[in-house]
This record gives sequence, structure tokens and C-alpha cells, in this order.
Amino acid sequence: MMMTTSKGIKRPGQSASSRGFTLAEVLVAAVILGIGFTAILASMASSTSVNAAGGEITQAVFLAQGVREWTANLPFRDPDAADADNPPGPDSYVGSDPYVDDLDDLLSATFSPPRNSFGQPITSLAGWSQTTSLTWRDEGDPNAVVANGASDVIYVQVTISHDGSVVLNTGWLITDERSEE
Repeated sequence: MMMTTSKGIKRPGQSASSRGFTLAEVLVAAVILGIGFTAILASMASSTSVNAAGGEITQAVFLAQGVREWTANLPFRDPDAADADNPPGPDSYVGSDPYVDDLDDLLSATFSPPRNSFGQPITSLAGWSQTTSLTWRDEGDPNAVVANGASDVIYVQVTISHDGSVVLNTGWLITDERSEE
């Protein structure tokens, strides 16, 4: 015996669940899967950009720490007797960079490529720069700014930039160890 079916007629023994999916059901499932896939891709893109920002901040902190170590090891006053009476700021330049042999040579200096903790260029970090500014502070009140060179306390501010955008601003106080003796 041969059975034929047409729309709306069930075969004997055929349950309602074995009939298949309608076109509308397939389209709804495809839309749901597409939205889910798009959400996963957007999440992956977001985490990649967050990772890049974290790496940039880490690099900026590393560069600021290098300047911090450099300034901690520089003499407070110029060791060259011929430059001892010069006003604060660089005494000479090597190319466009100041020659740094004491702390006040970092007054309004920008280094690109940036410098390591020994003051040497880090040529592999193209696009990065370190800008230093110095303000002399009152020894009794470090919040009070005094004239350049008028105190044994200097506030060093460093701005780290990458491709022209500021990534980090930080600063610290340095005192002349000789004034503590």
C-alpha cells in the first residue's frame, strides 16, 4: 500500500514533533545566532583595545620610573665649576637635546626618543616622549612655589606622551642631600 501526503494530512504513526521546522522558525533561529555571533566579535574587539590601553599605561609608568631614577642619581647642583653660577636650566645642548649633568638641566626639557634611568636614549620607543618641568619649593611648605634656584627642594613633574597624546602625568620631590648635613 502506498501512502501519499499533502499539506495538512498526517501519515499514520507520524507525531507532531517529527514534521520539521517552518521557514519562520528557521529565520528566527538564524537571527538569534547572528546576534550572538556579533556580540562575541564585539566583545573580542573591546578586550583587544582594553589590552592595548593597559600596555600603553604600563609603558608610560616604566618611562616615568626611569626619569625618577635618573633624577634621584643626578647631582642637585652643577658639578662643573664654570657652570655653577648659571641660572637653572640646561647649560649646553647636544643637538636639540640638553646636556644633562645636574638636576636643573631638566628644566622644561623634552626627550624623544625617551631616556632610560641612566639618561640614555631608548631608540626602540619611537613615538614616545618625556617632558620634565621643575619648580623649586619652600623647604617648610612643599606646596609653596619659590623662585628657581632659591631652595633645596625641587618638585619634578614628568609628562609621558605617546604619538602626541598624554598618557601619564606624575611628579615627586627631590631635596639636596647636602642641606640635611
